[in-house]
Amino acid sequence: MARTRSFMQVDVFSTVPYGGNPVAVVLDGGGLGDAEMQRLARWTNLSETTFVLPPTVPEADHRLRIFTPQGELPFAGHPTLGSARAWLEGGGRPQSEERIVQECAAGLIAVRRRGQALSFAAPPRIRTGPLEDAYLDEVLAAFGISRERVVAHQWVDNGPGWAVVQLATAREVLALEPDLSLIPTAMVGAIGAHPEGSEHHFEMRTFAPRAGVPEDPACGSMNAAVGQWLTATGAAPCHYRVCQGTRLGRAATIEITADTDGTLWVSGAATVCIRGSITA
Repeated sequence: MARTRSFMQVDVFSTVPYGGNPVAVVLDGGGLGDAEMQRLARWTNLSETTFVLPPTVPEADHRLRIFTPQGELPFAGHPTLGSARAWLEGGGRPQSEERIVQECAAGLIAVRRRGQALSFAAPPRIRTGPLEDAYLDEVLAAFGISRERVVAHQWVDNGPGWAVVQLATAREVLALEPDLSLIPTAMVGAIGAHPEGSEHHFEMRTFAPRAGVPEDPACGSMNAAVGQWLTATGAAPCHYRVCQGTRLGRAATIEITADTDGTLWVSGAATVCIRGSITA
């Protein structure tokens, strides 16, 4: 039987009001089945809708299930930060003052608290290495560019199935007009460098037709995996900033920090914009 549940919508990765990536958070997801969660995620029509549940392991502060309009994800970045912010503002109390442990299908995700700032520790990648020639050709055909434009390419899958193509400049990334009908099952991004001295080091765009999201305004999981790749190879400094969502009229900033112990942190603003209840 449907009942009233606490609900919030959180804007993630932007200090500009309504400039980031929204996530819908149902703070009391207990008793909802898979089909009910999926139906609600289709209805919100956001890139992700999450459901907060009691943890199943003692180390975790809460459990999170993450749904796109098309299906469930084992992990996603902006829902991790947005749901942590909603859980805190909804009265959640972590076992540690400085860290929230969030349980998801991909495992336990650490979310660091420093004042109002939240950062999540990038989970390990489950697939790495260059893209296969045939798949790269499919992606480039959809992007409408030649191989000569590609600086590097890589599988950067930490659950959703991400791949990325690196171009020489942010301007080239922003100029892409992808035909996603050519890659309907892809989860792929493009990244390129801004000129030296710019506020942001890189411009990122993320396309997720397989998840029913043509272009994601700001993607934490993609930036996490790309950050692991770029910092490990020396193609990016241990701390850098990414701009995303420009072509969608958004103003997202994602900060990447690689610690000396190998942990990579993904940081950004997370602001609750809607508070209320939902019947589900």
